[in-house]
Amino acid sequence: MARLVIWQGRCRTLYRGAIGHEVVAVPRLFVALDLPASVKKSLEPLAKGLGDVRWLSSDQQHLTLRFIGDVDNGALHDVAETLATVPAQPFQLTLRGLGHFPPRGEPRVLWVGVEKNAELASLKRRIDRALREVEVPPETRKFAPHVTIARIRAPLSPTRLGTYLMRHSLYRSEPLPVSSFHLYSSWLRSDGAEHQLEASYELVPGIDDFD
Repeated sequence: MARLVIWQGRCRTLYRGAIGHEVVAVPRLFVALDLPASVKKSLEPLAKGLGDVRWLSSDQQHLTLRFIGDVDNGALHDVAETLATVPAQPFQLTLRGLGHFPPRGEPRVLWVGVEKNAELASLKRRIDRALREVEVPPETRKFAPHVTIARIRAPLSPTRLGTYLMRHSLYRSEPLPVSSFHLYSSWLRSDGAEHQLEASYELVPGIDDFD
């Protein structure tokens, strides 16, 4: 199983109400892989050549394995504990190609894709299985692994977007090692979301491989 190596479990107080009651923030949780600095560096040349978009900073770039959503502090602890039961070995993956969500209609998110990877798909299934044990509702969307690099704030002309995607269509990262996954909380700010690490899990070499 994964080895829990960091546990930062917490919940924040945002402010005190008029009669002294504390109002506590409820975090939005997600499970993700971090990217090494060298891969983030390779993404930097992609962050130009479009109109009114918000390019994500390097500390916001990650590969989401599972969006969990709003939870209270008790549920956060349950989620953190169950993820430590996920069995998986270290592996490698490669980022490749660009695209946008939604694939049809007005684009809102620009992303870098991931080459097909059986180990990644297996890790995703095991995380989903573990989360079912603590009654986290299943995701309804099909898993489409990607790294978000920009959020599009205003409509882009199809020609401009098409030219950008064609220019960077051959993007391919170096193989990146995956030796851990992480539980993050997301806190909304006026300038975008702030992500805070809640727990980290090492993938253990030699563990029995099963789905």
